[in-house]
Amino acid sequence: MANSPDQRIKEDMPLPEDPSHVFQGGLLAIAVLACMYIAKEALLPIVLAFFLKLLVQPAMNVLKRLRVPRVLAALLALALLLGVIVGLVDLLSSPASSWAQRLPQGLPRLQERVRFISQPLESMTRLFKHAQSAMVGGGSQSAPHNGTDIQQLLLSTAHHFASGFVWTLLMLFFLLLAGDTFLRRLVEVMPTFGDKRQVIDIAQQVESDISVYLITISIMNTLVGIATGLAMWGLGLPNPLLWGVVAFMLNYVPIFGPISGMVLFLAVGMLSLDPLWKAFMPMAVYICVHLIEGEAVTPMLLARRFTLNPVLVMASLLFWDWMWGIPGAVLAVPLLAIFKIICDRVRPLMALGHFIQGERRRVWEP
Repeated sequence: MANSPDQRIKEDMPLPEDPSHVFQGGLLAIAVLACMYIAKEALLPIVLAFFLKLLVQPAMNVLKRLRVPRVLAALLALALLLGVIVGLVDLLSSPASSWAQRLPQGLPRLQERVRFISQPLESMTRLFKHAQSAMVGGGSQSAPHNGTDIQQLLLSTAHHFASGFVWTLLMLFFLLLAGDTFLRRLVEVMPTFGDKRQVIDIAQQVESDISVYLITISIMNTLVGIATGLAMWGLGLPNPLLWGVVAFMLNYVPIFGPISGMVLFLAVGMLSLDPLWKAFMPMAVYICVHLIEGEAVTPMLLARRFTLNPVLVMASLLFWDWMWGIPGAVLAVPLLAIFKIICDRVRPLMALGHFIQGERRRVWEP
C-alpha cells in the first residue's frame, strides 16, 4: 500500500517528537546569538573576511590552476581588493567633500522646496514628543553636544572603522593562505564515511552558491551604479560618478538600501535641479533602475539557487542590523542562505529549511 502524502512528508522532513529537543535547540540558538552579539567586535572581522574569501575564491581557483604559489596568489587577491577600495576612496573624496561643504548653504533651499512634506512631519513629531513627555512625566532633557564631543565621536568612529578594516584584511589573507585546511581537518574528525560526505557536500554547496550570489550581486550592483551615474549625468546632476558609486554601495543592503537611495536622490534633486518637476527625476530614474534590476534581472539569474521567504528575509535584515549594524544588514541574506543550505542537508533540520524556502519564480528559458 502506497504511503499517504502526509507520511511521505514526515519521512522526508521528520519533525522532533520530543518537545524537549526543540526547547534545548532554542536555548542553544539563543546562547550562540547572545555570544555573537557580545563578541561582535572580534567576530565581525572574521565573518566579513569569510565572505570576502568566497567573493575572491574564483580568482584564487584560476591562479591555482596557473600554478601560482598560494602565498603570491593571496597577496595578489588582497592587493587587488585593497587597490579597488583605495582607488574608490581617492576618486570620490573630492566630490564628497564638495557636497559636504555645499550642504549647509543648501539646507534653506531644501527646506523651502519640501515644505509641503515637512509641515505634516513636524506636526507628527510634535505629537509624538507630547505623548512621550506625558508618558515619562517630563524627564530631564539631555544636554546638547558641543563641538568637542562631535570631534571625539568622529575620531572614535574612524579609529574603530580603521581597526576593523585592518583586522578584516589580515583575516582574509590568512584564510586565503589556509585554503581548505579547516575543511580537511573537519572531515578527518567526522566519525563515519557518511558524515564526511555530508560535511564536504555542505561546504561545497556553501562555497558554490554563496560565491555565485556574491559575484552576481556585485556585477549587478556595478551595472546599477553605471546606469545611475549615466542617468544623473544626463539629468545634469553634478558629480555623477559619486552618485553611481552611492547607488552601487546602497544596493548591497536589500530593501533598506534602495529606500535610503530614494530619499537621498530626492534631496539631491531638490538641491540641484530646477524646475520642481525635474527635481523629482533623479529619484524617479533611480527607482526605475532598481525595479529593473531587483524585480527582473537579478531574480532571473538567481532563481535556481536562491528561493528565500521574503518575510524571513525582511526579518533577517532587521535582526542582523540590530545585531551588527550596517555590516549585519549587508550579510543578512547570505547568512540566511547559508543557514538554509545547512538545514536542507541535515535531516533533523530539513523541516526548518523547507519553512525558510520561498515560492519559486517562473524563469524564462529560451
